[in-house]
Order: sequence, then structure tokens, then C-alpha cells
Amino acid sequence: MEKTLHIASLVVLAHPELFEAVKANLRLLEGVELHQESPAGKLVVVLEMEDESEIFRRISEINGLPGVLNAALVYHEILDVTGESTCL
Repeated sequence: MEKTLHIASLVVLAHPELFEAVKANLRLLEGVELHQESPAGKLVVVLEMEDESEIFRRISEINGLPGVLNAALVYHEILDVTGESTCL
């Protein structure tokens, strides 16, 4: 690994009636993985980016998607070039 890798997990809350559209829009974003979900409109999302500022830009972008009520950062880990981990 030549650069640091930022791994973050989010909980995304969406309007239940727009949940499928929200998931479709999230799948279009680079570095975004969808994981567990609830029919109530809750979704666990994992981001993998090379820079911390990319994480925050992506969270802001997700918060702006139609149907998203909130995207909240739950976990942030940084892997450096040696593979060492730092949790924030």
C-alpha cells in the first residue's frame, strides 16, 4: 500500500418510500459499499477513500441525495503505508 486508506462506516436514514431509489443512487458512487439494511429506511454504508477529505465530501454528497434524511459517521479507521491502523 503506497498511500493511506481511510475506511469509514455510516448509518444512512432514508424515507422508506424512497429507500430503493436511495440505494440505487448510492450504488452509483465510487468507493461506497452497501451492507445491512432495514425496511424502515436504515442502511449501513462503508466508504473506502485515500484521503480524509474525500470521506467528508462523500458524506456531504450522500446527505444531499433525494430521499436521504441523514448520513451519520459511526466509525473511521486509517491504514497507513505500513498497514498500521488508527481508529478515530
